[in-house]
Amino acid sequence: MLIKKIQLWEDNEEVNLFTYILDNSLEFQTNNKRPAVIVIPGGGYLGTSDREAEPIAMKFASQGYHTFVLRYNTSFNKMEIDFDNLPEYNERAVYPGPLFDLAKAMMIIKENAKQWFVDSERISLCGFSAGAHLAASMGVHWQDSLLTEKFGVDSNYFKANAVILGYPLIDYNIMKEEVAASENRWLVDFWKVSNKAIFGTDAQTEEELAELSPTNYVTRNTPPTFIWHTADDGLVYAANSLKMAYELSKNRIPYELHVFESGVHGLSLSNEYTASEKNHINPHCEHWFALASEWLKKY
Repeated sequence: MLIKKIQLWEDNEEVNLFTYILDNSLEFQTNNKRPAVIVIPGGGYLGTSDREAEPIAMKFASQGYHTFVLRYNTSFNKMEIDFDNLPEYNERAVYPGPLFDLAKAMMIIKENAKQWFVDSERISLCGFSAGAHLAASMGVHWQDSLLTEKFGVDSNYFKANAVILGYPLIDYNIMKEEVAASENRWLVDFWKVSNKAIFGTDAQTEEELAELSPTNYVTRNTPPTFIWHTADDGLVYAANSLKMAYELSKNRIPYELHVFESGVHGLSLSNEYTASEKNHINPHCEHWFALASEWLKKY
């Protein structure tokens, strides 16, 4: 396996693409190109979770995929945040900064596809929480001039053949309504800080919230999408996934949606290998990976 850290921007050491490229061998098959999965961990755009990074990549690698983990621009580059003593915000984390990070990563993978034996027509995105927001954003915006003008390449560089979204944050207006009704101070503080990270402002209008919500941009160009969530997720509400599924259905995009009855936010693989607390071990929700893996084989 080729494990490599690739710094995406010369002037930014925090944004990196990690490769987990399986060794090539003629023993496997005549056409030895492999599909690839880009893993995009969550973290509220404040940091990127280790629990949703390498363990996910290794799981997909065990299924025969070349895998990559993207550590994109986030506000604080760490997961443990003291809301009463916040570090300085990273302006590069403001949208579309993270989207440009993902676009650059996809360009690098496709430009090296021959050398790495990657099937450039079978590159999928797998994101979690805020990382799922980033994956979904690429899924709905890959053909936009925002990216082609920034990088000066054909839009197909940014086209994923499939997208997997784990407990995704993809509709900010839904989040605003739900959080406004909450009496949980930590939850309210978290979303205030998280929203400032990606919007760059302390308060957002409904129009600004809608602009960064991928649910509002689903078209016939959106890739097939697999979504999983838990019905009682107390941080990113399942209504996000339900709204996305509705939009995919309306546009006749192939999709699969699994809403498990119960489970905390941030389950990752839902087993002891990615758990940081007992609630992260959820045998029923652990089925998501097998379901997603089976679904992905079609694409």
